[in-house]
Amino acid sequence: MEQRGRRSRSKYRWWVAIVACFDVLCSGALAQIRYSISEEVKDGTVVGNIAKDLGLDKSTLNDRGYRIVAGSTKPLFRVNREDGILYVNGKVDREEICERSSVCVINLKTVLENPLEIHYVAVEILDVNDHSPTFPETEERLQIFESALPGARFQLQPALDPDGGQYSVQHYKLSVNDHFRLEVQERGEDFKVPFLILNKQLDRESIIQHTLRLTATDGGRPVKSGTIEILVKVLDVNDNSPIFTKNAYSAMLNENAPSGTVVIQVNSTDADEGANSEIVYSFGNRVDQNVRKLFNIDPTTGVIKVTGLIDFEIKKNYLIDIQASDKGTIPLSTDKSVVINIIDINDNIPEIEVTSFSKSIPEDSRVGTTVALISVNDLDSALNGKVKCSISEDVPFALSPSLQDNMHAIVTKTTLDRELKADYDIVILAEDEGLPPLSSVKTIRVAILDVNDNSPEFLLGSYTFYVTENNNAGASVFSVKAFDRDSNENALISYHILRDGGEYNKMATFLNINSENGDILALTRFNFETLKTFKFQVAATDSGIQPLSSNVTVKVFILDQNDNAPVIVYPQSANGSSEGVEEIPRNVNAGYMVTKVRAYDPDIGYNGWLLFSLQEVSDHSLFGLDRYTGQIRTLRSFTETDEAQHKLVIMVKDNGNVSLSATATVVVKLVEPKESIAASDVKSAAADIGDSGITFYLIITLASVSTLFLISIIVLIAMQCSKTTDISSKYLPETNYDGTLCHSIQYRSGEKRYMLVGPRMSIGSTIVPGSNGNTLVVPGRGRASDELRNIYWIIAYIFFQTMMVQKYILVLF
Repeated sequence: MEQRGRRSRSKYRWWVAIVACFDVLCSGALAQIRYSISEEVKDGTVVGNIAKDLGLDKSTLNDRGYRIVAGSTKPLFRVNREDGILYVNGKVDREEICERSSVCVINLKTVLENPLEIHYVAVEILDVNDHSPTFPETEERLQIFESALPGARFQLQPALDPDGGQYSVQHYKLSVNDHFRLEVQERGEDFKVPFLILNKQLDRESIIQHTLRLTATDGGRPVKSGTIEILVKVLDVNDNSPIFTKNAYSAMLNENAPSGTVVIQVNSTDADEGANSEIVYSFGNRVDQNVRKLFNIDPTTGVIKVTGLIDFEIKKNYLIDIQASDKGTIPLSTDKSVVINIIDINDNIPEIEVTSFSKSIPEDSRVGTTVALISVNDLDSALNGKVKCSISEDVPFALSPSLQDNMHAIVTKTTLDRELKADYDIVILAEDEGLPPLSSVKTIRVAILDVNDNSPEFLLGSYTFYVTENNNAGASVFSVKAFDRDSNENALISYHILRDGGEYNKMATFLNINSENGDILALTRFNFETLKTFKFQVAATDSGIQPLSSNVTVKVFILDQNDNAPVIVYPQSANGSSEGVEEIPRNVNAGYMVTKVRAYDPDIGYNGWLLFSLQEVSDHSLFGLDRYTGQIRTLRSFTETDEAQHKLVIMVKDNGNVSLSATATVVVKLVEPKESIAASDVKSAAADIGDSGITFYLIITLASVSTLFLISIIVLIAMQCSKTTDISSKYLPETNYDGTLCHSIQYRSGEKRYMLVGPRMSIGSTIVPGSNGNTLVVPGRGRASDELRNIYWIIAYIFFQTMMVQKYILVLF
């Protein structure tokens, strides 16, 4: 708009100049006198003598009168009416009078009156260089897009100089610069228009504004000039892409960083301005969706934050393409890669994988046999992923490293014994070297397969059983039991009796055994009076592929039953009846032994313990019977009134649970002393012989028994002293022993009480459970050895046999 205004004013001035020229031409035609003066002359300066130049004298002027009646401008001149001299009337400013006319002529119309005579006087105002070129404004502002190409033209405001001709603006000069040059175009006389020509393309990012100085000079001497500052503002064009402040971006990020953690901030600048310099950050098109789920970028600040779960084991680093774009009409963008390295954290426990596993191995496996192969893996890295592996130390297995990394073999380190332990829980511990360390545990169970390496074992080293005579043939009388430390078929035991025909097993033919449970059956009835003891061997065999077996000796003692009635030895008649006749003098004193009833019982113990009693007697005041010895003695002296013959019926009864008895009859005849002398002497002699023999045998028997008993005590004491175990034992005689053929031995150990009774076993006996109530056990403290047990039984048996010999000797006599 400003340029258009300048152009319109320029056109108006041209028209004014044309009109002025036309007026001058016309006035020149009419003018008779022409003067010229310089502008800016002082007031009263003589312009010319009109009267003289018109040929008029002073009188004419006075008579007729001379005056200026009209002019083309305001009255700048005056004329002296007396002499006709034309003077300057005021300040003459050519630029004010003629503006920009190249020829400034003031036409004066003068009149001589009487008669009227008109004369034209032309006064040319000569220009003086009294003005400097001036610009309408002190500065001119231009806005040029930096995209403008070289050669672009920009019209500048021309400088104005009121002077004309050579004093007007003659030249323009532009201050030195690299981007612009000046071109001046002439448009009419004394009118030159400057143009700013773009010599080099602008760059707003280098120079935002160019300050130029335009100088306009005239042709005067001296030269006058005017200046104007031209401010060229370079308008931005989106010609610069954003530039990142760093050549490379990288960051370290801990895995498992919480959501919202700041990873890194990218920053870029744009040399443009305005919207062209406003930058928006985003992920590049090549960034996949998985990364976008883990990270996001603030479009304004360029801050990259965590939005998902960062796992080093999934990916160790991320190369993310970041794009910075400006907001220009046609946006420009720049890509930059950001490397995010994930720092491993010890967040994964070691994983134990059993790649090969034998759930069971034979117990006879060699040392070094591989049981399992395991692999240990840790997804972490460096020390966090370095794993140490170990197994529990209380198992017969060891961990052997494999040729491959993180591979291990579990092998046997000692021999195995299923009978000690049938299976093992192997605890595998894997621990990494992180801080703090993480570990995992895995347990595998290894079963030990049985091998038939154990023979059957009987519960006792030897068995001793007591079997009551008169047992039922075919019934189970006792049982043996064995066990095998092996399992399954290797522990399946079958029993059989050894029948080798030797003296040791000669009674085996009378026995049978259940092969499955070890129950022994008697095929015959035992009789204590014919068989008192025997022994045999039982073998136990397992069912292994290569069967193993073991033997045990079984000792059997036959226990007596009260199945025999007492046998009366005396009195015994010739026809076999138990009846005797005794003659005694009538003059015997009280206490005289009439006779002695002798009897025995094949049974033993209480079954063979005999008691005597008078069943019938003619006179109870005469005779008395000792219930234990069977002696019949007189209670008082005989009188004349006493009958000559007395009958005594004597009952001999044993002490069995169901007593058996026998009776004997003794007839006592009283004779005169003379008649009984001979019989008395014979009887007395026989009695002396018998008594002396009995005494002799009794002495031998008692001595033998005492010696054997003393030897037994000494042996036992010696054996006990040789043992570290303190076994306190005593053999005590039966307190109830009353002089008959009944005796017993007691054995005490700890809190148990055992008694071996002979010949009757009823007092203080302890029976082994499971042996049909017949097995006598003689244990020491803890478990007595088989040898000690055998010695006990030998001593007891010797003592028992000795007492039996004593019994029969006493019976015989």
